Amino acid sequence: MGVLEKKIAVLPGDGIGPEVCNEAVKVLKAVAEKYNHTFRFSYALMGACAIDETGSPLPPETLEACQEADAVLLGAIGDPKYDQNPHAKVRPEQGLLGLRKALGLYANLRPVVAYEKLLEHSPLKPERIAGTDILIFRELTGGTYFGEKGRTADTAFDTCTYSREEVARVAHLAFKAAASRHGILTLVDKANVLETSRLWREVVQEIAKQYPKVEVAYLFVDNAAMQLILNPRQFDVILTENMFGDILSDEASVIGGSIGLLPSASIGDGVALFEPIHGSFPQAKGKGIANPMAAILSAAMLLDYLNLAEEAKCVREVVQKAINSNILTQELNKKSPYTTEQVGSFIAYTILEGVEVAPHKNNIEIGLSTII
Repeated sequence: MGVLEKKIAVLPGDGIGPEVCNEAVKVLKAVAEKYNHTFRFSYALMGACAIDETGSPLPPETLEACQEADAVLLGAIGDPKYDQNPHAKVRPEQGLLGLRKALGLYANLRPVVAYEKLLEHSPLKPERIAGTDILIFRELTGGTYFGEKGRTADTAFDTCTYSREEVARVAHLAFKAAASRHGILTLVDKANVLETSRLWREVVQEIAKQYPKVEVAYLFVDNAAMQLILNPRQFDVILTENMFGDILSDEASVIGGSIGLLPSASIGDGVALFEPIHGSFPQAKGKGIANPMAAILSAAMLLDYLNLAEEAKCVREVVQKAINSNILTQELNKKSPYTTEQVGSFIAYTILEGVEVAPHKNNIEIGLSTII
């Protein structure tokens, strides 16, 4: 891949979002320097910080910055003052839902990998999860979250609606991914109860004929939730609707031992969005204890999206190096933890200088590798 110039909109968000975003940007700057690319970063508000500043969780100038970018990097959104107020009319999450809708981000991709070095941190038995490598495709702009809603004094309703087109477009992406991986796609639905699930199953069965090399399995969501814990290695690509995907991907996050390791990409027909799947974790804000690896791995997915496969591979290899070297924040390294900034600096420095000349432990601890 030749030299290129790209615009990246950065939405640091709330809580630990700005801290992990900073490390992901640091890594992207290291990649740009190493491979002689130019990444131009523009920063904008979204979430609780945007409500506090402008009254809107997604200000018009933020949406404009995202629409003009080649890709969007998001930290995290959410604040307890909204989470604990069921009567709040404006919420940080409305900004993310609005951005997904405005950018047409209809597919959410969440890779789940069990790192050999970190198996002991999972609540599941190491022999049960070793070798897990799953890619979850979650439909992102339809279903219950976007259906008609209503309240009366004593009742409430949320409507789940899907069209054939909405199912087909994300299904094609999932089939293509399965064809490039291990050739197994599992559709998760509730077709024994829900009419929308029966539509999903019909559409997937039709599309499967176009991908004869992909083996298709069908699981009801309750069984799929159980199978993720009993035998996660059986899965390659999981395809499912919005709410099921939200729940299952968070469940799958415990396989790797830390939600701080899991990146995600939200894609459609235009600009794509990349973010760690963890929340804003306000209790950790400003303490330097947040794991930046999910944000950094989200940046690697961003590089893949920009057709920078070699650069993305480099980032993942250095993250693996950091894991193997125990350069980890406190939830994965309680005895001698590194700060958020130190982990990001190690990864950025190692990208620039090469794995074989990674910074010495003492340099990391005294901050000499924070030159980027």
